[in-house]
Amino acid sequence: MTKILIYRNTRFASICASLMLLAVAFPCTMTAQDSDGLFTIYLVRHAEKQTDSNDPPLTECGVERSASFSALFESVTLEAVYSTDYKRTQSTALPTATDQGLSIQSYEPDALGEIAEELIRNGQDALVVGHSNTTAVLAGMLVGEELGSFDESIYNRVYQVVVSKADRRLHLLHTSFDCSGR
Repeated sequence: MTKILIYRNTRFASICASLMLLAVAFPCTMTAQDSDGLFTIYLVRHAEKQTDSNDPPLTECGVERSASFSALFESVTLEAVYSTDYKRTQSTALPTATDQGLSIQSYEPDALGEIAEELIRNGQDALVVGHSNTTAVLAGMLVGEELGSFDESIYNRVYQVVVSKADRRLHLLHTSFDCSGR
């Protein structure tokens, strides 16, 4: 009886070890595109900017908000990061792009139709950093809705556009980061 029990336990342990070895040797990974063409585009407005020039850098609070965006996207595997070619948008995108090991791809804020087509055509999980007069407009274009610009005092919105073969959905998220009193 003891020999049979030891044999069964040894055999069970061998089977478990073999399965674990297979799992490690042939890992199953799934990206968003593997799941029925599903991908997600996140759109944010640049963080708080200084007001002393036409192309101002971020304020200290804006730098902190940019880092908080990076933390927000830490568990999301992005495949692309887009930004307009301004100091404030590039600086907002930089921490996330750096943490994800990506370069920032520039787009023109007055060519939203072109970037919308590119984002859909590429089918990648992506972050797009824009402006108060472009972010919601582009999010709307991606889902076939007309959305307008929003107030320049708003920095906490994240537009999440989920795209599948059959549908496109827009979700508006709000971050809890707060710079008040700084």
